[in-house]
Amino acid sequence: MPGFESIIGQDRPIRILTTFLQNGTVPHALLFTGMEGVGKQSTAVTFAMACNCTGNISEKNTGWENNRAADEQSNTNRRRIASPCGNCRPCRKIESKNHPDIIRIKPSGVFIRIDQIRSLCQTLAMKPYEAGMRVVLISDAQAMNPAAGNALLKVLEEPPAGTILILVANHTTDLLPTIVSRCRQIRFNPISKKKMETVLVRKHGLDPENAMIIAAMAGGSFSRALHMVSTNWINRRNWLISELDSLSTKTISRLLAFGEQLAQNNADLPDVLEVMKSWLRDLVIDKFYPEKIIHQDLAESVHRAAQKMSTASLLSKIETIQSTQNTIQAGTNLRLAMETMVLKLSRL
Repeated sequence: MPGFESIIGQDRPIRILTTFLQNGTVPHALLFTGMEGVGKQSTAVTFAMACNCTGNISEKNTGWENNRAADEQSNTNRRRIASPCGNCRPCRKIESKNHPDIIRIKPSGVFIRIDQIRSLCQTLAMKPYEAGMRVVLISDAQAMNPAAGNALLKVLEEPPAGTILILVANHTTDLLPTIVSRCRQIRFNPISKKKMETVLVRKHGLDPENAMIIAAMAGGSFSRALHMVSTNWINRRNWLISELDSLSTKTISRLLAFGEQLAQNNADLPDVLEVMKSWLRDLVIDKFYPEKIIHQDLAESVHRAAQKMSTASLLSKIETIQSTQNTIQAGTNLRLAMETMVLKLSRL
């Protein structure tokens, strides 16, 4: 991760951040929002590196890290570095997660708890150990429980000098409005299918056809695309589609067995459900705009399957899967949720 050039398909967020750095106008709190796997976390770490990089400072300021006086004098210069070098001592320590002044907070279990934020407040009351700019990175900020959110609000209202807070979340609606209003929001967009295809071919060695299939299934998330590459998801997709199209012909015992099988692979379940929805979506889209289906390599199969089901039935199936996804997020039993979903899909 040498610099912002390693971030894929996020030109606007990177342009905003580099402008902050060049102008020395970095806000005390940033909120990165967008779907999973589009580079929010990587960008936050790269930004922390840029705020503390010494490798691109002019010659007169080299060696600052061994001289506290020079360290104090070079703060302004460091803030005006547009992209980190990736090679200086602060950059290496931040990238390897060994920098004492880059504080990372993530959920403890399901939630970010108030004790974690209280501990953060105690740390922020002290001076940084060595950083020119201390950075607090709060991952999955939407996981803050109300008490933790209110405790963080006090920090945002009276931010410590020389400290930047970066909150990473999927949606602003998942956070307290008072927290959102005190942060500079930067929205990260889904990565374009064409951009993802190009990177998968050039940097990960996929052939163009497989890259096209993976990019379509990934739905704008590059981390999802890489996971699909490493777990042979094209074959799994084909199996899922075959199972989904034959649900109405299966016995109750086989339907329940399929639901149990889905539940057992809980790590992949979010991707499984998204792929199932994308297939059903294609069957709807094929009736109106066949050139816009996601699974282009299966266009003939899409068309044949679309002729067998009504639009109303397909939309009901999609709604059933979406409802199941919401239920899972609420913490329901996975096996029960999958068996119930499969039974409903077989009857629609």
